[in-house]
Amino acid sequence: MDTQKKAYIYALSAIFCWSTVATAFKIALHGMDFLHLLLISSGIAVLFLGCLLLFTSQLQKTFSGSTKDYIRSAGLGFLNPFLYYLVLLKAYSILPAQFALSLNYIWPITLVLLSIPLLKHKIGWKSISCILVSFSGVVIIANKGSFTSIQTPNTFGVLLALSSSVFWALFWLFNVRDLREEKGKLFLNMAFGFLYILISIILFSEFRMPDNKSILAAVYIGVVECGIAAVFWLKALKMTSSTDKISNLVFLSPFVSLLFVHLIIGESIYLSTLAGLVLIILGIVLQKFIRKTNSIE
Repeated sequence: MDTQKKAYIYALSAIFCWSTVATAFKIALHGMDFLHLLLISSGIAVLFLGCLLLFTSQLQKTFSGSTKDYIRSAGLGFLNPFLYYLVLLKAYSILPAQFALSLNYIWPITLVLLSIPLLKHKIGWKSISCILVSFSGVVIIANKGSFTSIQTPNTFGVLLALSSSVFWALFWLFNVRDLREEKGKLFLNMAFGFLYILISIILFSEFRMPDNKSILAAVYIGVVECGIAAVFWLKALKMTSSTDKISNLVFLSPFVSLLFVHLIIGESIYLSTLAGLVLIILGIVLQKFIRKTNSIE
């Protein structure tokens, strides 16, 4: 098997893992609150990544960074997993899974908007048109396809799902400048995020033992989304001859996620959710095409 085929296998494996997580979120949140879910899943992720670094003889190197590296990890860990998952899981706790997962996919457009003030990027009317296409999808999802009355299931939940994309986009912008080894960075970010959520629970909540089904779902999230999927995706990025060859595969994930949500949780998927998701992804794909065309020119 050639290297590119292996890259596709790793990429599709990561996407499959990510596609199951929305269902796991809802199962876990059925028996625990979002704070405890984040505590357990981030703690499991730290253990998983720590063992992985230990077995690959990279753990000592991870802890040999400078004070500046630790400060950077503390900041990145505050954005993700702490703020990002705190807001996203709260959204999942008050919205149907199909709304939360679909609205969260607006993050590439959020990334473009944040690059204007943070990176001083300029965007033309074509990019603005793409953004409007994606946001029209957001409106359709949030309002269940209605154009004559407000049908939003929970306005606060919708705002949370959308704001989670801001934290992910900020994390991406700052993380891409950090040139340290990816698994080591991910481990330290998770460790700091776990510390933040532990402090939050001590200050604002108290730990209560969830039921076994919820605990298993939380462990699954920590191992699969924060561990296995990330490792598979990093392997795919290293093996592929071009990032574009695997990056577009990510757009399969929300549709597969909706399938799992329907089959396992039993949510009835609205046609407006599918239509809105198609518009969100269409805007993102067109935006990528415009950037690629501009770079060639």
